[in-house]
Parts: sequence; C-alpha cells; structure tokens
Amino acid sequence: MNRQSQAAVLFLLGAALLHAGGTGLYLRYVKEGLRPLLLAAGVVLIAAAVATVWYERRRARAAARAHGDDHPEPRISWLLLLPLLALILVAPPALGSYSALRSGTALQKPYAYGALPTADPAPLSVIDYASRAAYGHGRSLHGRTVRVTGFLALDHSGAPYLVRMALNCCAADAQPVKIALTGTLPPVLRPDAWLEVTGTYSPRLTRDPVNGGPIPYLKVTSAKPVPVPHDPYDETWNT
Repeated sequence: MNRQSQAAVLFLLGAALLHAGGTGLYLRYVKEGLRPLLLAAGVVLIAAAVATVWYERRRARAAARAHGDDHPEPRISWLLLLPLLALILVAPPALGSYSALRSGTALQKPYAYGALPTADPAPLSVIDYASRAAYGHGRSLHGRTVRVTGFLALDHSGAPYLVRMALNCCAADAQPVKIALTGTLPPVLRPDAWLEVTGTYSPRLTRDPVNGGPIPYLKVTSAKPVPVPHDPYDETWNT
C-alpha cells in the first residue's frame, strides 16, 4: 500500500471513530466512559493522515526535482477501505435474547447497597434489583414498588425474563443479568422487545441453567413497551 492509501485509511478510520463517538454508535462497541478516548484517537488518526499527505507531497516534489521514478502500488490495496466503510455505514445490533439465554447470569454480590430512590415507584436497574433481591434477600425492597427496564428473553418453556447485558469494557465481554417475571404480564411476549416493568419484590429464586447463578423473581403489576434506550448496556456491576 502506498502512502496515499495509508493516509486515506488513517483518515477514514479517524473519521469513523469521530462519527461513532459523536452519534452514540460507539455504545454498540464499548462502554460510555471510553467516549473521550475514542474521540481523541480519531483526532490523532486524522492528524496523522494529514501529516502523511504533507510528507508524501514533499517527497514527491523532491523526487521530481531529482527525476526520480515512482512505481504505482496495486489498486487492490484500496479494498482495505471496505471494512472501514462498513463500520461507518452499518451499525451492529446490541446483543439480545439469543446471547442472553446462552450465557449464565453475571450477577455478583455487591459490596454494599445504596439508599433506595425515594420516588414511587423506585427506578432501579436490572442489576440493582437483582442484587438486592438475590443477595440482600429483598430487605431494602419490602413494601416498595419498583420500576425496571430491560429486554425480554423467553426460555425453551416460554418462561419470561427481563434482561440487561452488563459490560466491563466493551460489547465483546457483555454478560446478561436476568430477572424472572411473574404476575400480570402482557398477553403477547416478544423476545428482544424492551419493557418498562412495574412491580414488587418476590421471595422466589431460581437458578440459571447455564451456570447455576441466582435469578430472582419480580412480581409484575404493570408493563409497557418502551423504545430501545440510548445505551442498551448496563455498566453498573456493583451498587
């Protein structure tokens, strides 16, 4: 690949990072906290592309003065740009029920529990409710109505779970945290549909068939469909 091709690749890669960081597309790949690093990397790559073009023009002028001969590189090298264009134009879907049912719950025992929100119903993440119910035995949940948002997953028997994929760094290490649902459920349950569920603590607990991890129940009093959130992943491992 010649210098011009290298500069084009650097520029498009930098532009792809800036596009992903500026539009929220990056959330399909990495956690929200890495956005500044992505934007900085995009700026550095574009600067490197500009510097490469400037250096190449100087070298070409010097070669012309010395009557040098340039040998063109195969044009097939430009095919290396196709993956970059795919990154810019095609956004991969967030991991959903297929991945969730084939991975064991990643629920971990937290070091401590924060105060429950005073709002009624109390808005909780899937991880927050699941850890309070499974490891805190629902002590902080008694007498409270909670509101939890996640996507639906149905196991082979049709049992519904409310799921959120939790990640440490990027989508490649995302793992599910699951809440089993009981109570008043919609008549039609569609896998991967996002629901806002309101309900109360249930002492029931089941075990994930994949890794034996705890899956607590939530007694649903109402549920409504909601759009896919801006960030479909959950980074809150500990509360």
